[in-house]
Amino acid sequence: MLAYYLRLGLHSLRRNPILTALMVMAVGFGVASSMTTYAVFRAVSGNPLPDKSTQLFAPQIDVWGPDSRARGRDIPDALTYKDATALMHEHKAARQTAIYPVGFTLVPRDAAREPFAVSGYAAYADFFPMFEVPFLYGSGWNAAQDEARATVVVISSKLNQQLFGGANSVGQTVHLDDHDYQVIGVAADWNPRPRFYDVNNSSGFTDPPDFFLPFTRAIDTQTETAGNDNCFGSGGRKPGFDGWLQSECAWVSYWVELPDAAAVRAYRSYLLGYADEQRQAGRFHWPSYVTLRNLTEWMDYERVVPPETRISLVLSLGFLLVCLVNTVGLMLAKFMRRAGEIGVRRALGASRREIWLQYLAEAAIVGVSGGLAGVMLTGLGVLGVGLVFEPDIARLAHINLGLVGLTLLCSLVATLGAAFYPTWRASRVQPAWQLKSH
Repeated sequence: MLAYYLRLGLHSLRRNPILTALMVMAVGFGVASSMTTYAVFRAVSGNPLPDKSTQLFAPQIDVWGPDSRARGRDIPDALTYKDATALMHEHKAARQTAIYPVGFTLVPRDAAREPFAVSGYAAYADFFPMFEVPFLYGSGWNAAQDEARATVVVISSKLNQQLFGGANSVGQTVHLDDHDYQVIGVAADWNPRPRFYDVNNSSGFTDPPDFFLPFTRAIDTQTETAGNDNCFGSGGRKPGFDGWLQSECAWVSYWVELPDAAAVRAYRSYLLGYADEQRQAGRFHWPSYVTLRNLTEWMDYERVVPPETRISLVLSLGFLLVCLVNTVGLMLAKFMRRAGEIGVRRALGASRREIWLQYLAEAAIVGVSGGLAGVMLTGLGVLGVGLVFEPDIARLAHINLGLVGLTLLCSLVATLGAAFYPTWRASRVQPAWQLKSH
């Protein structure tokens, strides 16, 4: 019977091509607008490290006091150098790393090539296993090399392609500013979106870093941060690089890996105890305040998802609702114009359920057709999303089989939902009235 109802539906739709086209396009445009904005929202709000997001935590320590909050600031979203190195030294977590962005000028070995700017991060050895960085060649450095301030570097696959043609470059030398660094590893194509470990310095959707080098080495060469340097209440700091390191300026991102709830409780207690020690030593003059947020909580705290993506998604859903309301009106008009036909079928013995299924099958055809139109329009929408969103965000949106399937499913479900009232009305047509009037 379903095949019979589908044939009846196709025949009915062909009888009114203009009305059918209006319904299909209404559904298609509504679904396409929703799926286009959903593709962007999904790209910027996804979990960048789902298998470890509940084990990675970013600690915060209030080094600015209540005066900063009175002026509308929260506690700093980074640590001072003093706090970061103290936490690293005490090593109370399973793994931990301090991180800050740096920038250099790379001088190629080929004298015919011009030097160019590169950007990357200074970090500790635990960075690579903590964040599951994949490698094409070699590996990261170890804790002993952190202590030795080793002149080693991990470069990206893109930089490896530029400098060494993609070959295994482990053991080769790269010249960054005035120093030579030995390549110890080549990272594979790795750039989690959002870049959760540095959202306090960037949007989280920029190009992958070119390199990683030891934090201790960057400090040894007096390399300043290429990111934010928040110095609220540190106007009286001593001059020079050492004065900056000993100031209350917050610029070091810090992450710890805590494998279970007991480790989280222990580390939170340790963090509060550390802040109490600093207060008792006279560094702070306010009640100790610390926080410990896991990866997903951290991204929410940093408002990683751009507000315009949420607004666009809500507006597109509203547009879909308007399109479905119009579809309801078109279906109701189409079905009720066939009241006489429905009355004859009911008089010949068709049940209300059979009438309902017949017109629901017709609505399903509209839904599938609208879905196919929606897929094509979504493709165009994804191509043009750069007209609305920033390029770093727009290029994240893409069409895949999952989105195509979701578009078709959304179109079918939305159309069947919109058809509920028109098909119900059609099944309630009274055959006696229709036979008498016709």
